[in-house]
Amino acid sequence: METEVVNADQSDAGGLVLRPLAQFERGDPWRLTTLHDRPDYLLIWITKGQGLAHVSGLRRGIGAHTALLIPPQTLFSLDLLRGAGALVLTLPADLAEALSMPHRPQVLRLRDVQAQAELTHRLEAIQREATSPAPHTGDALRAHGALLSVSLRRFLAAQDQPPRPSGALRLAEAYASLVTCHYASAMGVADYAQMLGVTTPHLSRSCKEASGLTAADILTARELYAARDLIERSDMSLKQIAKTLNFGSAAYFSRFIVKHTGKSPSSLRKSVRKAKRPQPA
Repeated sequence: METEVVNADQSDAGGLVLRPLAQFERGDPWRLTTLHDRPDYLLIWITKGQGLAHVSGLRRGIGAHTALLIPPQTLFSLDLLRGAGALVLTLPADLAEALSMPHRPQVLRLRDVQAQAELTHRLEAIQREATSPAPHTGDALRAHGALLSVSLRRFLAAQDQPPRPSGALRLAEAYASLVTCHYASAMGVADYAQMLGVTTPHLSRSCKEASGLTAADILTARELYAARDLIERSDMSLKQIAKTLNFGSAAYFSRFIVKHTGKSPSSLRKSVRKAKRPQPA
């Protein structure tokens, strides 16, 4: 399947947008490699290569012919090796619900050649329709989205019943869900542990077992994503961002950014705006 840019007309795209991974991350790999959650629904279809995914508290190695189903407010990250390729389908949350897209996060490995071909066919149909000059594109795309949803639910139903998740995985998943809700508060790992009814060391051990990351690592990553996103995309002052994310002070916020990116907040903002500035002819 060609991984060309799909330039769907947003006014009549039915809410579905299909893009190659490189366009989805817009030249900012950290937007996928850093743990975060999104308000929309993502289907990421790995077409070649391999890498590592963290999805709702679980770390998984992934390869070609793997579909990541990421519902809204699911904590995840994706780190693919050089040369890997993927397509990303984005759906608004309400449309995903209307189409009955699988509502739990999934790492779906399609080993059957026919299943691989079927999913590729569904995405190709969306790609063709998105670039079609024919009228009623939105209606057609939603119809293709409904067929895609049926295919995904059939693939999941055909899988062997997974074993009952371990206690560590269940705890890590519950913690990841809480982080998506409260990362911008002043809560620390001990506060999350109290909410979950466990000790702080037990929570951290469980997260490490399930994801390879401690509870503090997970919380820090989500805070870092939020901070970088506001620094690079918003016009808020750095002091306002620090206050919004409940950092104790602007100075502490600056030290946090330098520690994890090697650059000051102002340097990050300047470099992004310089990159976006139109070049002279």
